[in-house]
Amino acid sequence: MPPVGPRSGDAIFANVERVNAELFTLTYGAIVRQLLTDLEEVEEVNKQLDQMGYNIGIRLIDEFLAKSNVSRCVDFKETAEVIAKMGFKMFLGVTASVTNWDADGTCCSIVLEDNPLVDFVELPDTCQGLYYCNILSGVVRGALEMVSMKTEISWIRDMLRGDDAFELQVKLLKQVPEEYPYKDDE
Repeated sequence: MPPVGPRSGDAIFANVERVNAELFTLTYGAIVRQLLTDLEEVEEVNKQLDQMGYNIGIRLIDEFLAKSNVSRCVDFKETAEVIAKMGFKMFLGVTASVTNWDADGTCCSIVLEDNPLVDFVELPDTCQGLYYCNILSGVVRGALEMVSMKTEISWIRDMLRGDDAFELQVKLLKQVPEEYPYKDDE
């Protein structure tokens, strides 16, 4: 039997159990609305969405690695490509592109042309500071932290604010060396 190689985002997406997209979108909207009601401050809601995403990301990476058969990425550039082409496809059904690399290869943008979280969404004037999809930045940050990459994620463009796409800036702060709980040579 030949060795199993990495699967494409489309192949993984075809075999993953899915939830009705409208149910998912409306449920997420209800969560954001409840946070706005409970916390009242838009900046606090942004922090809470990021933290929720982070908690999801640190768990989601296990499922991604188990189902995608992806081997260890060589560098941050390859990792960003895997997130954009496979991760977003596997969990959201959309493909993203990676652009705007800096000279050091430690900062890039992940651009989503389509985002199922924002179907049926219009932000009122009172929520102009809200990053409605901030949960995604937390998911990416949490997943990357679990593979030893400390990052900073911020929104550059947001279609709910009138931009032409959704763009996340992903900045690698440091590569954390892996620590093992015991030494093999003892």
